[in-house]
Amino acid sequence: MRRSDDQFRVKLAESPEDMRAAQHLRYRVFVEELGGDGPLVDHAEQLEKDRFDPFFDHLLLLDEAAGGEPVGVYRLLRDDQAARIGQFYSEDEYDLDAVKRSGRRLMELGRSCLDSRYRGGAAMYHLWNGLARYVIDHEIEILFGVASFHGTDLARLAQPLALLHHRHLAPPPLRVRAKPEHFQRMDLVPEEVVDRRAAMLQVPALIKAYLRLGGHVGEGAYVDHAFNTVDVCLIMDTQALSEKQKNIYTQGAKT
Repeated sequence: MRRSDDQFRVKLAESPEDMRAAQHLRYRVFVEELGGDGPLVDHAEQLEKDRFDPFFDHLLLLDEAAGGEPVGVYRLLRDDQAARIGQFYSEDEYDLDAVKRSGRRLMELGRSCLDSRYRGGAAMYHLWNGLARYVIDHEIEILFGVASFHGTDLARLAQPLALLHHRHLAPPPLRVRAKPEHFQRMDLVPEEVVDRRAAMLQVPALIKAYLRLGGHVGEGAYVDHAFNTVDVCLIMDTQALSEKQKNIYTQGAKT
């Protein structure tokens, strides 16, 4: 696969066709690959969608070498957009008062995915650069959103969830918390018995990427049986990034 800088282009969805392309890619990843479902998923048209889609910006990664095929997507909701619909998507799962009280510019990330053919290479780098440009343009200070472990077997996920709780819990001023009615403890095993190396191997690549950038997790997980996932809430303070982390995140974003 060609890996030149001109292979990939990032753009915001501008038309119903762009939106359908994003939803179709999400269907291939979240439904066909990971076994998810939902009340508005369109199996006949192979579209993974929900009631929030019309209010989000959708960042698309296009492969110009494949005729502009969408191969990556991010769903973005700024705080001013959320105010118009009365909530963030993740407020169905998490109490977000901690970040909402911060008085800082917020943006929720979600539905991030790459076509399986493009994982582990240059594609994610280009998608992240597009995200960084958006963050800079809109002066976003706090990024957050749910990210998922595949499957709902908590015994199998006990080690990685405990690792996140014991080592990567958000500082109190930004520590969102799973809602009481479906709060799932993450400290399923004591810190001293966590096998850090083995546990980290179970952590999905996207969550690991946020942790490398200095991201944290909220308190408690959410078991999403419809989507066949266990969700955690990630929080990243862009102002707290080290210079090295900023270079990783924003390289090429200001050009």
